[in-house]
Amino acid sequence: MNLELSETHRDLRDLARTWVDREVVPYATAWDRAEAVDPAIVGKLGAMGFLGIGVPEEYGGSGGDALDYCLLLEELGRGDSAVRGIVSVSLGLVAKSIAGYGTEEQKRRFLPDLCAGRTLGCFGLTEPGTGSDAASLVTKAERAGEDWVLSGSKMFITNGTRADIALIFARTGGPGPKGITAFLVPTGSAGFSRTEIKGKLGLRGQATAELSFDQVRVPDALRLGAEGAGFRIAMSALDKGRMGVAAGCVGVARACLEASVRYAGEREQFGKPIAAYQLVQQMLADIAVETDAARLLTWRVADLIDRGQPFGTEASMAKLYASETAVRAANNAIQVFGGYGYIDEYPVSKYLRDARVLTLYEGTSQIQKLLIGRALTGVNAIV
Repeated sequence: MNLELSETHRDLRDLARTWVDREVVPYATAWDRAEAVDPAIVGKLGAMGFLGIGVPEEYGGSGGDALDYCLLLEELGRGDSAVRGIVSVSLGLVAKSIAGYGTEEQKRRFLPDLCAGRTLGCFGLTEPGTGSDAASLVTKAERAGEDWVLSGSKMFITNGTRADIALIFARTGGPGPKGITAFLVPTGSAGFSRTEIKGKLGLRGQATAELSFDQVRVPDALRLGAEGAGFRIAMSALDKGRMGVAAGCVGVARACLEASVRYAGEREQFGKPIAAYQLVQQMLADIAVETDAARLLTWRVADLIDRGQPFGTEASMAKLYASETAVRAANNAIQVFGGYGYIDEYPVSKYLRDARVLTLYEGTSQIQKLLIGRALTGVNAIV
């Protein structure tokens, strides 16, 4: 396998790196303190073509492959995971689901604006009572002539307070996964309301919301995919989404490494830079090795996707390892910084707070281990 990036991939990586250094890194701490990313960042992402990577150009996308997407999300994760989350959800979970399962009318209606950053998408699967057990969701959609009427709520929805279109999964049939259908719900619909969630440990700049549906009418023309196919659409999106989260985790770990190496060379104790001490070098080495390993696991998923091969188990492996790596890298980085790592004047405390949720959403580390174990043994584990 040739691990050398093509010229096209290198150009995209370098473009994203330069843009993140200019438009994200200088503002990340202020956005974190304010608990709000500048809304203008969405339009800027769209203008760069970053919200259209992987979407066909005929629908307003930028084209490109899965590795392009990973390279972008690594750079965004390095700059600010809150910004990375905007792209992961609006592009990775919503726009790509429309591109994969939407009708021609739906693609032409929604994709150009999503890719340009004129509109934003959110992905409504998690509910107050159902997280890992998504097949047990209780939000309902009942048929009413040519419409569906939605009732229920969703929880911890990224982009929820700012999204213009919500991809919502609701129960249209009996219990279990086969009773779930997906809908594209305009957030301006009557009966649709949202409440922003403040006071989060990390990803504080990211708009996270609880969504509520009080008899929200949705035309059948906005049903995404077949009736009863919603759970399959959601799981397909999350399989690829895990690759994106893993790439963002690599970015967090890389940011921890770069900040720690720089600080260790500047900070002096006992008459020499702390980089001269073996135990500090050990922490730096641990971050470096695990970051590279996480990147290679993530790139393997991209390679499988681009070659049309099965990738679900490999995506779980990448997401599991990369998210846990990001947490360990941030913890080590704080140790390198000492007391200064504990205050937000320096970036590493934010890295740890942001990294912690990466082991939870789009499938917890424990769920990833169950999926990997099931793939290895062919046996559903007793939970």
